[in-house]
Amino acid sequence: MFLFESQPVTNWLMLFLVFILLIILNEIGRRYKWGGITLFIILPIILTLFVWPNTTKDTSVNDWFHYAKVYSALAGCIGFWLIRHLKDATSHKWVLYFPPLILAINILEAVSRDFQIGSLGLTKEVFEGIMLYSGSWNYLNGIAGILNIITITGWVGICISKDKSKDMLWPDMCWFWIIAYDLWNFAYTYNCLGDHAWYCGIALLVAPTVTAFTLKKGAWLQHRAQTLALWCMFAMTYPSFIDKSQFAVKSTQNPTALFIVSLIALLANVVLFVYMIYKVRKTKLNPYKGELYTDLKCYEDVKALAE
Repeated sequence: MFLFESQPVTNWLMLFLVFILLIILNEIGRRYKWGGITLFIILPIILTLFVWPNTTKDTSVNDWFHYAKVYSALAGCIGFWLIRHLKDATSHKWVLYFPPLILAINILEAVSRDFQIGSLGLTKEVFEGIMLYSGSWNYLNGIAGILNIITITGWVGICISKDKSKDMLWPDMCWFWIIAYDLWNFAYTYNCLGDHAWYCGIALLVAPTVTAFTLKKGAWLQHRAQTLALWCMFAMTYPSFIDKSQFAVKSTQNPTALFIVSLIALLANVVLFVYMIYKVRKTKLNPYKGELYTDLKCYEDVKALAE
């Protein structure tokens, strides 16, 4: 295989199982108040106090990035739960700055990691428990991540769905931004978490995207935060699954593959950035003070689901 070492069929089946379980658990956290409280408040407290101090020791998940990622994802889950379930929360405009802020922080964490790995000059060397290969691809993808942050638009239009699940909808976050994010994030995981990317770069990215395009449109950020938190908690509880088990999948650490995935991510986000500028010039709208894509069907479909 070009990106990963050849895998037995059992690893493909495990990839599918992880994908399905992420969707199921996300649905439990999304549809039920108790589900969100249990999965993203009670469970993390138990894991933090009694599990992770033992399970993460001397493993590939015992570094600043993994702890920052799990707690920032959980902060997003809790914040989004409050926005969804506290009455009239979205009527306070300052509340609407939280979703783009936590999203930008998560992207910046990864951008910082890409730049860090790029600066180390590693050539198929183990760094903090993970095999890494530094190169120009780290900088290409870091730039792609910065562009992805710049193209976050229309958070003032965040609203709550009118059904029982009360999902946090973001009408201006259309499919093209999500795809550009996915391409950037896959390149990030492949660059900086290569031997983990089979699961966190494929199943973990595809699960919230499929859910946002099928089960609940417009709630991609909510799906992404919840599935990310779920996976990070699992990885820190059972790090041997992705490091040493029969289901662990190794990256090829092929510099051509590393360069190509990062170049694709950069090009996709350049196109996204150019399109945003085009829409700004055409509509004369400020994407950071209002909504930009109100004339598109993807926006209209989501807006129709809101209260």
